[in-house]
Amino acid sequence: MTRSGHPALTGRAPTGAQAITDEVVQRFASTPDERLGFLLQKLTRHLHAFAIETGLTQAEWAAGVEFLTAVGQRCTPTRQEMILLSDTIGLSMVVDAIAHGGLPGTTESTVLGPFYVPDAPLRPMGSSIAEMDGSGEPAHVSGVSRDTEGRPVEGAVLDIWQNAANGMYAVQDADQPSENLRGRFVTGPDGRYSFWSVRPTDYAIPDDGPVGAMLRATGRHPWRAAHLHLIVSAPGMTPVTTHLFDDESSYLDSDAVFGVKPSLICHFEAHGPGEPGGPPGWDGRWFSLERDIVLAPESV
Repeated sequence: MTRSGHPALTGRAPTGAQAITDEVVQRFASTPDERLGFLLQKLTRHLHAFAIETGLTQAEWAAGVEFLTAVGQRCTPTRQEMILLSDTIGLSMVVDAIAHGGLPGTTESTVLGPFYVPDAPLRPMGSSIAEMDGSGEPAHVSGVSRDTEGRPVEGAVLDIWQNAANGMYAVQDADQPSENLRGRFVTGPDGRYSFWSVRPTDYAIPDDGPVGAMLRATGRHPWRAAHLHLIVSAPGMTPVTTHLFDDESSYLDSDAVFGVKPSLICHFEAHGPGEPGGPPGWDGRWFSLERDIVLAPESV
């Protein structure tokens, strides 16, 4: 023992790359939370293997640390750069694929995205979530929330949010009311839902931070295919986080966050000015979309 009370060095500290990996893994072996220990051991092995396989240099390691530090520092209450990173490297969609294999016939899930804000206002069925002029071209979205047997789901909560025509979500844009293009709707006994919004438009994810720098460095674009977001939940049913994509979007095959699934691509039907059923006081074209949401029982 040394005078400090610590064991004397024996010269047996691991020095080779694989020996260091094994030592780190071993130190996680006694983690009280078994699942946490398992995850940390697997992370250690894969991360160390990446460094060994690629011959990671100290300069590259330092650049990676600097990048991840910048990502964390860019996060704010209204901007989640870490989720943006997860989305743009496809990790979010990999986790989605693992967690939501999906029961055949149910509405498929996709990424949450970095701009979700909980507690959107509860709105009357059939009302509009657009709270300002200039949000976009009106679109009426409707359908039925139902189960896999075709039965309507009463009490389903549809939590909706989307970007305005300027490509910005309200949470990003001080010029929009804070609740613009956000809302929750609760279905009745017939399971039907309906609301007015705007036709979604393609938009660029925030690319003025480290994630945007990564995209530029790798020759990738920051554009998302036009969509609106939904989280649909109901008692006794498995919630689903999903999108409705516009089939005329230019980025369905190259969505920056890999979020497009063929079953989520929809057609927004165009209606001419003055055509019956349009929003009151609107003299331009408008759109409509009918799309059912199919939920799986919680036990599935």
